[in-house]
Amino acid sequence: MKNNLKNLAAIAIVALIAFSFTTIEDTRKDIKLENSEVNWKAFKVTGSHEGTISLKSGFLTFKEEVLTGGEFVIDMTSIACTDLEGEYKGKLEGHLKSDDFFGVEGNPTSTLVITKVKSNGKNSYEVTGDLTIKGKTNPITFDFSVYGQKASASLKIDRALFDVKYGSTSFFEGLKDKAIYDEFDLNVALEF
Repeated sequence: MKNNLKNLAAIAIVALIAFSFTTIEDTRKDIKLENSEVNWKAFKVTGSHEGTISLKSGFLTFKEEVLTGGEFVIDMTSIACTDLEGEYKGKLEGHLKSDDFFGVEGNPTSTLVITKVKSNGKNSYEVTGDLTIKGKTNPITFDFSVYGQKASASLKIDRALFDVKYGSTSFFEGLKDKAIYDEFDLNVALEF
């Protein structure tokens, strides 16, 4: 009986020591592309345009249900305008894909790699990541919310940082009512 108690105590001590030095691995959760969406909205002096763009792949990482990172690949060839129809829709989509804007032929994808996550409270995070558009990488910080198996974020992106020059007052003077604002919005709804 004493030997059994000693053996149980020894097993308990070994288990406690083993668990004390075991790190909890990050859990990768792949994004369900068909249930996720990215909407964009861009502004110009005389109005705005909006549309969608598709994720090619993506995942988030969690440690004990706390967001720790993630990575996303955006399919730039999927840029679509949703506020126009017919010929004008086709012209705008073609122009956005051209070298005037995103140069999709040479840059078919953009990426966002999360580099830092700071908790802002329950289900809310301040996320910093490296955003690459047209081969140029710049840091971006934004708020990110996670609820169950869903996440959302709203980002403001300064296209001038990525050499997206067309109609930008950062690159051209005297555009007047032809100016297109440098910042555009991305609203992201993810399911994983």
